[in-house]
Amino acid sequence: MQEIKSNKSYVLIIIVLFVVIIYSIKLASLQLFNNNYKLSAENNALRRIIEFPARGLIFDRNGELLVYNKPNYELMVIPNQIIEFDTIELCEILDAPIQLIRENLKIAKKYSLFKASKIFGPIEQEKYIVLSEKMYKFKGFFIQTKFERTYPFSCAPHVLGYLREVDQNIVDTSSYYKSGDIMGFEGIERTYERYLRGSKGVSYFLVDAFSRIVESYKDGKYDTSAVIGSDIIATIDVDLQLYAEKLMTNKRGSIVAIEPATGEVLVMVSAPSYDPNLLTLTRLRENYATLLLDEDRPLFNRATGSATSPPGSTFKVVDALIGLNEGVITTESVIMCNYGFNIGSHIVKCHHAGGVDFYRSISGSCNTFYCEVFTRLIKNKKFENFEAAYIHWYEQLQRFGIGRRLGIDLTGESSGVLYTAEQFNQKHGKGEWGPFRIISLAIGQGELGITTLQLANIVSIIANKGFFYVPHFVKEIVGYPNIDSFYLKKNFVGIDSSFFTPVIEAMEQVCIFGTAAGIYLEHLSQCGKTGTAQNPHGDYNSVFIAFAPKENPQIAIAVYVENGGYGSTTAAPIASLIMEKYITDSLSREWLSEYMINKNLMERGERTDKPR
Repeated sequence: MQEIKSNKSYVLIIIVLFVVIIYSIKLASLQLFNNNYKLSAENNALRRIIEFPARGLIFDRNGELLVYNKPNYELMVIPNQIIEFDTIELCEILDAPIQLIRENLKIAKKYSLFKASKIFGPIEQEKYIVLSEKMYKFKGFFIQTKFERTYPFSCAPHVLGYLREVDQNIVDTSSYYKSGDIMGFEGIERTYERYLRGSKGVSYFLVDAFSRIVESYKDGKYDTSAVIGSDIIATIDVDLQLYAEKLMTNKRGSIVAIEPATGEVLVMVSAPSYDPNLLTLTRLRENYATLLLDEDRPLFNRATGSATSPPGSTFKVVDALIGLNEGVITTESVIMCNYGFNIGSHIVKCHHAGGVDFYRSISGSCNTFYCEVFTRLIKNKKFENFEAAYIHWYEQLQRFGIGRRLGIDLTGESSGVLYTAEQFNQKHGKGEWGPFRIISLAIGQGELGITTLQLANIVSIIANKGFFYVPHFVKEIVGYPNIDSFYLKKNFVGIDSSFFTPVIEAMEQVCIFGTAAGIYLEHLSQCGKTGTAQNPHGDYNSVFIAFAPKENPQIAIAVYVENGGYGSTTAAPIASLIMEKYITDSLSREWLSEYMINKNLMERGERTDKPR
């Protein structure tokens, strides 16, 4: 019995010794080998100054500088190093409310007596110069330099984004960001933040009892240098962007232009817009709320975020391709139109009479033709019922990027609207709906919303005869071999390439003698499709999709103008002018350009025309 007790004692002693050894090793590691512990212990005699790197610059596709940095100054404080100072004098230099400085001092002390906190900023250049000369009066305070963005062309705010201070949620969930740091919000600044921001550096200095820097700590042994952020080459063409924005003066709507061969976005306009210089760090506080409350919603990106925009008759080219691929029509098909498509007592109106062939159905935009195509697709006998046929049609649209996010490299992308069969079951009752109940889909209306970005992608698919690259806004990250491979992959839509040729022929006819004959140019082959979408808030929305030239297309474009009327009267001329400027680097119709720039559509008017 005594022997058992003795053995237990030995075991207990061994366990205690083992624990003591482990803790001793840990303590030795912290005190002898861990520099962070050492620096923290000496924090009351050290000043730790963060060096913020300059963010990477952003250029357009032709090397024009879109975004650069200028110094931004902030007043920092280490509370335990403060010596009595003249608060009024400090506030007069900063032009800051005394209550704000006092409140920020309280917050800084609560956060840490030994760590630096931001007390005021950003500080304007003139005030920085005065403050620098008088910093000896304010012990415990020092000036920290960051950088803020400047936008020389004052354009493309929804593409570029802006910077602001991180919120507490980001601080709590990130090992990189600390309170007072800045990061990109929206646009390229947000998506490519980790490349643009670079890496922070840190320097340690010994300070005396009066908070004055004496010397570098350990000759800079523990200092690290800041690493400048990577530059980015954006895909947009700034000259074309500026011109497109000018054309959208006093209009609501959006424009997206893509290079079909690469998926690179050449232009993205959301109007009304704003000058990105309004949201620099020094001006963000005063301007953000104003822009946010503006009834025209300039902060909202209409090009990628508008989920309920009906495409109108531009959608007919998609159903034409699906109809040909499914064999419910051919290029020889002729469908009779008697000013509309009759469904009992209801009629989908049209402006045609007599037989309409395939090419005229697109060039003249016949509603009856595509109501019949849609009916044949949904009543296709190779499916067991109309619901199965609808699901098949739905899946084909998804391959075109309709009803889903494409995956662009900007935040805020909408999937648009495309009802599933189940949603129609819930709305009308299972088995209680069919092609006639949802016939508005045939002409790009009803439960269908396509963003301008998606429309531009659709016309890129047609230009490429069956595939697309996911639209993206960054061409190159300097110092990295490639952009994300996701944007370099061909995405095929499952339509036989041979069916694109007749659709393209018909789209060329649209611009020669069809609904957009007014934009015809002898020296530039344009292929397009007009749309006039219903709008409950006034005149119809003007829509146009196009690409040019017909052979080896260089640009695919979608224009959506709210309250613009016919697709041919507003959206088509805007698209044509942009395409001509991009391809020929000139304008042969200065009169048309001036007319469209000066056209004011901000006042909501009554409808004056019919959908086409």
